[in-house]
Amino acid sequence: MGRLHIVSTPIGNLEDVTLRALRVLREADLVFAEDTRRTRILLDRHGIATRPRSLHAHNETSRTREALAALAAGGNVALVSDAGTPLVSDPGAKLVAQAIAAGDTVVSVPGPSAVLAALAVSGLSADAFTYLGFLPRRASLRRTRLERFRDAPETLVLFESPRRLLPTLRELQHALGDRAACVARELTKLHEEAVRGRLSELAQRFRAEARGEVTIVVEGADPKQSRTRDNCSDSATANLDQRILALLEEGRSPREISARLARQFGVRRREVYARVVRAAAAERSDP
Repeated sequence: MGRLHIVSTPIGNLEDVTLRALRVLREADLVFAEDTRRTRILLDRHGIATRPRSLHAHNETSRTREALAALAAGGNVALVSDAGTPLVSDPGAKLVAQAIAAGDTVVSVPGPSAVLAALAVSGLSADAFTYLGFLPRRASLRRTRLERFRDAPETLVLFESPRRLLPTLRELQHALGDRAACVARELTKLHEEAVRGRLSELAQRFRAEARGEVTIVVEGADPKQSRTRDNCSDSATANLDQRILALLEEGRSPREISARLARQFGVRRREVYARVVRAAAAERSDP
């Protein structure tokens, strides 16, 4: 069987490539890259003659078949992304999974990562962190994603396009509160910048569109504030259940109760309706 190398490449400064990565790329029978033009610059800089093959979101299936055929013949295949560690918000997961299933050897050639580089310079805790990737494009999905991590104590790291940086900073502040954060831009490049402050301050700083690759790091939730929110939530839920019981005793229908209380408590109507149905069933089962 063959050997698939997952090779990390520089996120900006071409000097950040490892000696092992250069050796693997030089010895590989095939090199697959998300953007062959960017990879060609790295290979040319270090005198590697191998011509990279493209593997991106639009041809991943066909290129995966090609790579698997080379591996089945006992070949050495290298996978790189535009920059940094492959598979982190980049294509290639399908190839890795199928190579493992086929019994090929899959090894990591570690190196640069924008996630870790931004975390290291952020000034925030790196003991535990959660990587969110790129937030969904749809506003409702973004809100849902951020809501899931509102009370998480881990530091949050995410990627964002420069044109969406300002609205994302505002969304983060709205969903998580005005936390300490860092916007790391153009890491390891000529115009590298790490701007630290509260989310509101960063939104003010980046009112004009930023340039280059952007990584955002946000401090985790304060456990004390999370417990306070939980207590408030428990209290609101108890009040909601009391109102449901009172309206049931008045003979109100589940539909009428859910419509009225959904507006009053700011809860989805179907969630209130489900509580009404459960409360009504519990009343019927009482002796």
